[in-house]
Amino acid sequence: MTDEVHIHVHGKVGHISLNRPKAIHSLTLPMCEAMLAALAGWRDDPAIEAVIVDHAEGRGFCAGGDVVLMRGSALEDGGALGRRFFHTEYRLNHLMFTFPKPIVAMMDGITMGGGVGISQPAKYRVATENTRFAMPETGIGLICDVGGGWYLSRLPGRIGQFLGLTGARLDGSECLWAGLASHYLPSDALAEAKARIVAQPDRIEAILAELSAEPPAPRLAGNKDNIDRLFASDVFEDILAALTADGSEWAGKELKTLGTKSPMTCKLVLRQLQLGGAAGTFAENMAMEYRAAGRAIMLPDFAEGVRALLVDKTGDPQWQPAAPEGVSEEMVEAVFAPLPEDEEWHPL
Repeated sequence: MTDEVHIHVHGKVGHISLNRPKAIHSLTLPMCEAMLAALAGWRDDPAIEAVIVDHAEGRGFCAGGDVVLMRGSALEDGGALGRRFFHTEYRLNHLMFTFPKPIVAMMDGITMGGGVGISQPAKYRVATENTRFAMPETGIGLICDVGGGWYLSRLPGRIGQFLGLTGARLDGSECLWAGLASHYLPSDALAEAKARIVAQPDRIEAILAELSAEPPAPRLAGNKDNIDRLFASDVFEDILAALTADGSEWAGKELKTLGTKSPMTCKLVLRQLQLGGAAGTFAENMAMEYRAAGRAIMLPDFAEGVRALLVDKTGDPQWQPAAPEGVSEEMVEAVFAPLPEDEEWHPL
């Protein structure tokens, strides 16, 4: 176990509280292992009726996975530790997705990447005025893993493709509108919500409904028609051409944003969402993402993207290839190709 995640039982409720505030609770391998072990024990324990997942302190729920560690793995051990991290993290994601008891995830503050992976599987996903939700992986040369292929592909219209490509940040009202959150509560009501759930775990739905507040109007809703029209294609060059031809201020802003992203991983994300949308089970989706993520961290863009954004913080990644036209269909296919059977991912 690790002190980076607090695991307790309160009455009939299991409680997982992320405790790595200086890193906005970014997930490490020991954290994933501890959470996986706790949930596996609670799954068949008749004394546990529900689970709460939140963060202990600080300004965010979970900023993602430890990508600096994964970059080191890619550069030093051929990605072995990175693949081990993904293998464990994805088992955690899948266990949460298939968990037979209700999980309540408190998405208060930054909820990105790996934080999405441990909140979206929950039956109850609580957003607040502090929520900042994003899948920003194309900015560091990675796919939208942790189940993004499943969740994003099932959002209304082309919202998922828009979020996956641009890394756009959604607030709590936008998360509720898109279906990424099940409830919207004021942050100052969370302590009461948790206390009442501990006291009456059979009334979670009613408790959250009673404490819910009317959120502000979601800005994303006003752009849905533009998103559905301009992000309609699964070909990245088509999307760029549509945004260019549109000429509006909004299209220009999104075009500029896409110009900062890895062309390789933008194409990978579009393929990931195609495959995730066609997946028959969440496990099938996670096996696909394991193949792709394990290979993506070994591509030049991942080490370069993490360097520019998080290590040197220069904000000037030099992508390879530098333009979408340089990313061939064969390059994309290779990332998603099956692994040898003894290397494939399987659920717990």
